[in-house]
Amino acid sequence: MTQKIYVGYDTREDIAWQVCKHSIEVNSPTAVVEPLKLAELREHGWYWRDVDKLGSTEFTFSRFLIPELMNFQGWALFCDSDIVFLENVKNLFDQADDKYAVMCAKHDYTPKPGIKMDGQTQTVYPRKNWSSVVLFNCGHPSNQALTTELVNNPETTGKYLHRFSWLKDEEIGTLSHEWNWLVGWYEEPQDGTPKALHYTEGGPWFENYRHCAYGDVWKKFLTDMMYSNDD
Repeated sequence: MTQKIYVGYDTREDIAWQVCKHSIEVNSPTAVVEPLKLAELREHGWYWRDVDKLGSTEFTFSRFLIPELMNFQGWALFCDSDIVFLENVKNLFDQADDKYAVMCAKHDYTPKPGIKMDGQTQTVYPRKNWSSVVLFNCGHPSNQALTTELVNNPETTGKYLHRFSWLKDEEIGTLSHEWNWLVGWYEEPQDGTPKALHYTEGGPWFENYRHCAYGDVWKKFLTDMMYSNDD
């Protein structure tokens, strides 16, 4: 059985997507990984919103198309591109519970105010970073609300979607934060051991974050990917 994974894609961070994909594939032989590229989604009629000037990435809204992209069937994982996986994602999919519409790590996370790694303003809102790794139960009745029309409606705000406001609280299941380990926020060993590293405040593909925590892990995946591409 395969595991379907959609990765948020930003044209400004292509290398982050490549390394994220590589980290999944080397650890997860049955995973099928696809980028959510806005140009392709627009071309095929899935996405027609205007550019979100407040959005810190190009995939602010596109992740919420996943249930319909999956024809409202089965389970699929979304993750931001600034993440590398250290374990087989099958272990994450094994936690899927049909009573939930989505499952995520429920961080109690408040980022420092100011400017993010990519020059965008850091925004603070409830359930911050919950939607950066999401296991979607695409066949759950409540996810029928996530239509292309809703996602593309200019009155549908990012906060509405990222807070999972179309769901009841009891429809949001919990994943271990180890599968969305916020670098710089969680610490080993008191917070556990990361299974997926999320460079949410800046990754080593940005000049100012070359020496960030766990930067050597990301660079190792990059080097491994480059050598494997040479084979």
